[in-house]
Amino acid sequence: MFSERFSRWACAILATSWLTCSASVAIAASAEPVNVVVTIPVLKDLAEQAGGSYIRVTSLLKGYENEHTYSPKPSDLIAVRKARLLFEVGLGLEVWVANLVKNAGSASLRIITTSKGVDIMRDDQEPLEAHRGLAHEQGNPHIWMDPENAATMMRHITDALVEVDPDHAHEFRQNQATYLKRLDLIRTELNERVRNLPDRRFVAHHPAWPYFARRFGFQIAGIIQTQSGSEPSAIHMQHLISTIKKQRVKAVVSEIQLSQKLPELLAKETGIRIVVLTTLPGGLPQTETYLDMLRYNVLQLANALEAA
Repeated sequence: MFSERFSRWACAILATSWLTCSASVAIAASAEPVNVVVTIPVLKDLAEQAGGSYIRVTSLLKGYENEHTYSPKPSDLIAVRKARLLFEVGLGLEVWVANLVKNAGSASLRIITTSKGVDIMRDDQEPLEAHRGLAHEQGNPHIWMDPENAATMMRHITDALVEVDPDHAHEFRQNQATYLKRLDLIRTELNERVRNLPDRRFVAHHPAWPYFARRFGFQIAGIIQTQSGSEPSAIHMQHLISTIKKQRVKAVVSEIQLSQKLPELLAKETGIRIVVLTTLPGGLPQTETYLDMLRYNVLQLANALEAA
């Protein structure tokens, strides 16, 4: 009798232990961060701000590569295979991402294009007639250079995170609201910084700056490279040199991700001041986050225009 009771008691204890262990494993599994892949560091920062500790983000670009000409690595393929979400800008910026996703072969991967709903600028809105229709057929993809567009991108990211992890929807929405307030504050700060600039004209290295210029009231007087990876003609460069001299343009905005050869040529021929900025967080010191990058670019350009 005692033996039978002991056996029943032991079985009950084992069953309870098994259920407790199973529940613990289930909780641990549900707490595992969502794997997210993004194409560029801007999206990594926005995703991490929204997702916090509930997501694990891998950015394919690190901040110093050229987003147009990037060539994916084997480690990128592995990251995409493990991911539940992939965030891209779209508009033809990441021409290499379609093949990467195809080769990864992940049927469960969701691709979110964060440029949807943004007021897209055409490259032929820029001043020099020689640029017309040459660069981005779908519109200029450098939308994140305007903080208002970055806010739209973050909303797409937050919505996607809520869908794949509804248990943490409140945290995602709260994180988004907090970040968007910070974004508004820095936009106000930077608009105040440039409010009294008497001359806001600059020459751009390539067409990455129209959204930035429109938001902060700068004017693009010319562009060196109308297409990434292609050299401008001698006629185009001569036209730029003539424009700089006649209009007395004070600064050329170069990018750390591009060769400095052509901006240096313009500086040699015209005496124009070179300002090296970045279109991606992490490209330069003091630009580790999107907000850092935004502040750095505006302040450096404003200081250069005042000093020239």
